[in-house]
Amino acid sequence: MSELDLAIRGGTVVTSTGSRRLDVGVHDGVVVAVGQDLPKAARTVDAGGLLVLPGGIDTHVHLMDPGSTDREDFPTGTAAAAASGVTTIVEHSHGTPVRTVDDLAGKREYLQDRSEVDFALAAHAWPGHAADVSELWRAGVTFFKVFTCTTHGVPGHDAAALRTHLRATAMAGAASLIHCEDESITRSAEELLRAESRRDNGLLLDWRDRDAEVVAASVAALLVRRTGARATIAHVSHPEVAELVRRERAAGGTLAAEGCPQYFLLREDEVHEHGALRKFTPPARARTDEDEAQMWRLLRSGALSHISSDHAPSTLEQKRAGDMWNVHFGLPGLDSTMALLLDAVARGHLSYEDVVRVYAEVPARTYGLWPRKGRVGAGADADLVLVDPTARRVLRDEDVLSKAGWTPFAGREVTGRAVQTYLRGRLVAEDGVPTRERHGRFLPGPGSALR
Repeated sequence: MSELDLAIRGGTVVTSTGSRRLDVGVHDGVVVAVGQDLPKAARTVDAGGLLVLPGGIDTHVHLMDPGSTDREDFPTGTAAAAASGVTTIVEHSHGTPVRTVDDLAGKREYLQDRSEVDFALAAHAWPGHAADVSELWRAGVTFFKVFTCTTHGVPGHDAAALRTHLRATAMAGAASLIHCEDESITRSAEELLRAESRRDNGLLLDWRDRDAEVVAASVAALLVRRTGARATIAHVSHPEVAELVRRERAAGGTLAAEGCPQYFLLREDEVHEHGALRKFTPPARARTDEDEAQMWRLLRSGALSHISSDHAPSTLEQKRAGDMWNVHFGLPGLDSTMALLLDAVARGHLSYEDVVRVYAEVPARTYGLWPRKGRVGAGADADLVLVDPTARRVLRDEDVLSKAGWTPFAGREVTGRAVQTYLRGRLVAEDGVPTRERHGRFLPGPGSALR
């Protein structure tokens, strides 16, 4: 090759296994060389003093589009992703769930020219509709979102329905992301709390308690192993769930366990002060710094497989429009997740290699995006984020690009920042400012004939 389109020179390339000062050469949107003495390039970027990471891959994102676009849409949500260093998302919205092949085709058509990063789409599993799994998988969904309790208007699966769904995914080779809260426990708790006329903020902790999550996760993990299915336990909120997933994995289950920053950094008792701004489910469980440290240890060890944001935003006005029973569940997270992981390195909880593993490589491997995504290596898409490991800033509501316009981490000082983000070799954000160019492409799932 006589000339590269782009050469990133002098940076420290970080993989999940180590870091070296190397140059990265890009041609036609693909990494063609990682090494030294690369050919001349039409454009050269001096990355001296910076880290070169694969773009983040956030596999649990809700952009409410189409549907509740007053809460979030693809243009704003993917702008937040690009600015933060995320170049690929897997999205599913509860308001307009993908349940059929026609739903998927319609959403793909609607999303043309609406995304600033590459995106895959998930379907919602519906009790009694396991026969749709194979066709949707072949049509290109990346996973099936499964609820074990009715939430966001999506009906929950009891154990029998979940087993039927998992058998169907095992036959098709498909993956599932399972939200684990036992319906019988949450329903009985809600009935009791309403009978007591509870409206205080603390009702969330009694409504969606630890037992509900542990019981549902235990059943789900066991059924994943026994059916030979492949699944991720979503948003693991505390160590007991991570440990039971690890046990089922050791017994032969193909199981991942997803962590989210809110279960490391937010505290259980914050709901009393912040109310609906801490209404997400499962709720925050950490009570002490040691609880947080244990979650970081589980992430380092691989018991928690990877990190996602579970970006499910509402505006401040929407969060303040009702009581704890009525306002939307969920938090914004795309703006902050990469920053919080980089800061975890500065605080001694992770290494940069861990950040690559949990927010790029493992998500790519888990959901069939590897080796095109999740690495800096020849043949991969040139999805790259340049990080200044010394940059310090305070997270602020006014800097949030998501339509939410706020972050639960406001006021937190963080170290480490994405200063440039490239999508297939194209600069899509610099110094926290997205280019607002919608070059994101749909990524068919691993079962699709379109790949």
